[in-house]
Order: sequence, then structure tokens, then C-alpha cells
Amino acid sequence: MSSEHPELDELQAAYKNAVEAWISSIRKEEALASVNHTVAEVDEWEKAHFEEDEMRSTVKAAKENYEDALRAKFFGF
Repeated sequence: MSSEHPELDELQAAYKNAVEAWISSIRKEEALASVNHTVAEVDEWEKAHFEEDEMRSTVKAAKENYEDALRAKFFGF
């Protein structure tokens, strides 16, 4: 990262942090899917799936914001 474009640095960092949180949510869901399930565990697994899906949406939004800023910088739109 450079100090020349702090707004891009912030958007890039937000995207990278969102990806890391998404990866974590995927791993949590996978861990719950890898054991024998009781009803409560199935509920936790389903909750983990919804959390993963929310994180995916967060990543997509952060990526779009970063890409839009890059387009503005390099192409002026």
C-alpha cells in the first residue's frame, strides 16, 4: 500500500479484511458439517451457513467499492 492514495488503501484493506472474515465463516461452517449432528448442532450448522452467506455479500460489496475506486482512478469513471 502507498500513502499516495489513502482512499484506495482503505478500500483495499476493507476488502482484504472482509475476505479474511468470509474465509473464517467458511471454515466454521465446514467444521460444523464435519461431525455427527444432533438437532442443536444442525441448528448451529444452519446458522453458520447464513453467516457465511452474509459474509459473502459483504465481500462482494467491498470488492465492488474497491473496483469502482480503481476505475475512477485509472479511467476517470
